[in-house]
Amino acid sequence: MKRRSFFKALTLAAALAAAGFGSTDLLAQAKTVKVGVLHSLSGTMAISETVLKDVALMAIEEINAKGGVLGAKIEPAVVDPASNWPLFAEKARQLITQDKVAVVFGCWTSVSRKSVLPVFEELNGLLFYPVQYEGEELSKNVFYTGAAPNQQAIPAVEYLMSKDGGGAKRWVLLGTDYVYPRTTNKILRAFLKSKGVAESDILEEYTPFGHSDYQTIIAKIKKFASEGKKTAVVSTINGDSNVPFYKELGNQGLKATDVPVVAFSVGEEELRGVDTKPLVGHLAAWNYFMSLKNPTNDAFTKKWAAYAKKKGLAGHKDKPLTNDPMEATYIGIYMWKQAVEKAKSFDTDKVIAAMAGQTFKAPSGFVARMDEKNHHLHKPVVIGEVKADGQFNVVWKTPGPVKAQPWSPFIAGNDKKKDEPEVAKKAVAAAK
Repeated sequence: MKRRSFFKALTLAAALAAAGFGSTDLLAQAKTVKVGVLHSLSGTMAISETVLKDVALMAIEEINAKGGVLGAKIEPAVVDPASNWPLFAEKARQLITQDKVAVVFGCWTSVSRKSVLPVFEELNGLLFYPVQYEGEELSKNVFYTGAAPNQQAIPAVEYLMSKDGGGAKRWVLLGTDYVYPRTTNKILRAFLKSKGVAESDILEEYTPFGHSDYQTIIAKIKKFASEGKKTAVVSTINGDSNVPFYKELGNQGLKATDVPVVAFSVGEEELRGVDTKPLVGHLAAWNYFMSLKNPTNDAFTKKWAAYAKKKGLAGHKDKPLTNDPMEATYIGIYMWKQAVEKAKSFDTDKVIAAMAGQTFKAPSGFVARMDEKNHHLHKPVVIGEVKADGQFNVVWKTPGPVKAQPWSPFIAGNDKKKDEPEVAKKAVAAAK
């Protein structure tokens, strides 16, 4: 009996090794695979990130109900880095080294992503990052399922410059003071100058995370806009500061017909706590809105509403909302599952190789495709106007998905940078 048990264990170990399980603790977890969920559930970013944790758990529950991945049930390891950027790195290291996760879904701000990036590269972990960002990064260990600047920021400004968008001539670049707004605005400044916009027609302002008093800044915007040329505001404010910002817009009567605001980090969830009636006509640029009409989105929003009610999720059990980063999270989890099944392994390098060209019918109504080389999704661009009920009316969209440009052509020297992580080539070759 002992001899038979030994050979059975040996056979199981060999099978697990072939599937990408190498260590004894993973051998003990043969029926499960752990994945990390790394989002701020407290602090200034909780307003945006909590729902990404919830939609990740919904996707995991769906996948488990259909048999899991490679016969293994997914076990989520949820941690709260609490809007504390160094803590993101600590929690990422914990997930990879202690919890032994196969992949991590998480981060919102670029400063949190920059904090964890060295950890994922050092430990050869895998991160799926679901939020629009400033580009200027390409890592073998990250898949970027949110928008690059050419899939959000540039098209939004082009729209506001157009006749349909109001023909803006002066620009206020208003953001939270960290890497994403500053780098995005560096790109937008260069873009605006390439279109003939003078330095004197660009006003750039930053506020810290958690900032709540926007009286002075709104007054400054009104004065800048009163100097003769049509003015637009590009907002890269992140987190719970959006609530007082939009309330102050309403308080000071800054209407979209006078000075339109286009936001890159404001969606349905951020507008939940705001009286949106005075904000009608202000804009947001994303790759998805809840209000998009198509069968895939209808199914997605219904699933989310049922899940939120079943789990009693605060706010969502009574008023379920979906948004762009939720869609990007959902796409990322399913693409990871597909890549694991294609690779027949949870091994990081094999999964990276299998991610190239993965497709998924997205709630946007388009087929999202992971670029064969640059670790970014091909995504549609959608611009929406705020409605009185806090939803968005689509006013412009691309005819189809747009390929991401991680290295913006509006930053000097980027034309010499390769549209592919350097190490990824070796990983792909090793996986073949």
